[in-house]
Amino acid sequence: MELYAALKLGWWLLLGLVLTGTATLMGSDMGAGALLRVVARSDIERRACLNALGPHWEGNQTWFVLAGGASFAAFPLLYATAFSSLYLPMLALLWSMLLRPPGFEYRSKLPQRAWREAWDWALVLGSALPMLLFGAVFGRLLLGLDFDFDRSLRASHGANAAALLHPFALVCGLLSLALAAMQGAAVLSRRCGGDVGVRARKAGLAAAAAALLLFALASAWAARLDGWLLLSHPGAGLAQTPLQQQVLVLPGAWQASFERHPLLWLLPLLALLGLLGAAACLQRWRAGAAWRLGVLAWVGVLGTAGASLFPFLLPSRTAPAHSLTLWNAASSRSTLAWMSGFTLVLLPLVLLYTRWCFKVMLGRVDPAEIEDSDHAY
Repeated sequence: MELYAALKLGWWLLLGLVLTGTATLMGSDMGAGALLRVVARSDIERRACLNALGPHWEGNQTWFVLAGGASFAAFPLLYATAFSSLYLPMLALLWSMLLRPPGFEYRSKLPQRAWREAWDWALVLGSALPMLLFGAVFGRLLLGLDFDFDRSLRASHGANAAALLHPFALVCGLLSLALAAMQGAAVLSRRCGGDVGVRARKAGLAAAAAALLLFALASAWAARLDGWLLLSHPGAGLAQTPLQQQVLVLPGAWQASFERHPLLWLLPLLALLGLLGAAACLQRWRAGAAWRLGVLAWVGVLGTAGASLFPFLLPSRTAPAHSLTLWNAASSRSTLAWMSGFTLVLLPLVLLYTRWCFKVMLGRVDPAEIEDSDHAY
């Protein structure tokens, strides 16, 4: 494969890895936050949940920033078009996420019940809405977005924000929220114990069952949707724009990659096995194993979506020939090459540091220590 084409493909895979890291690490915190009012009934129980997340939530949230930075650097046309087309949903996602930092920091500063409960609900909203929007955006990609380009590559956009209310997009959003809730429940079950651990285990089992049903529904639905087929373009290893290709829209075309490469069917199978395994581990009180199997479920779900879309990044409904692919939306050869060099050095360090943080902070949260500490949430 020509070097430029290999760099494009490599950065498409790396973007998928970063999105998976966002879903699994940030999603665990979001899932736990969304379950805060379900698994914790008293004030001290809710404080225990927040302190269980305390060592990691800020670091995990940087994966979301990393995903935005990677897309901006490697696929700038994707970044510009996606943020313009989905401006209102992106603002809703960002503004809801902004509720989390003050929720963690300010909730326990005052003893009044109304104050603390208000921040509890802010944390629930700031955790559930981002994961719902995360999945809904992926669902919307399979339906296509309304945008097109003029000869100067200036984009025009349609009503894409309201399009996230499409039933298929909502199913994908609920699937994302269910997966996050399952992993968040595993974290709380492992780190809190007691009544919180029991309720978290039950919530995790319910979330795993919901995720199984939603994934099956979304998969069957996606197989019947109109899909995009790339008929011709200048070449994977050449610099190009979306104005130099031919695209055909056909019912069921999202399955074309799976028909050409049958090994890709391992991705949805991995999602199903991950969900079933996570549920079985939660049933046996093995929360750590359930969390790790939840990671495999995320890999399977996001991998299935990515394989279906390949090589498309943003399919266009209004002008299918203007759709963005990894071939026409990538940065220059030199940009990708320099970024690859830095990534080969820095990304392993980030992964090792993340692993070390989780290893040294595995202990259970003691409510008595929280009440006696001035530094606990």
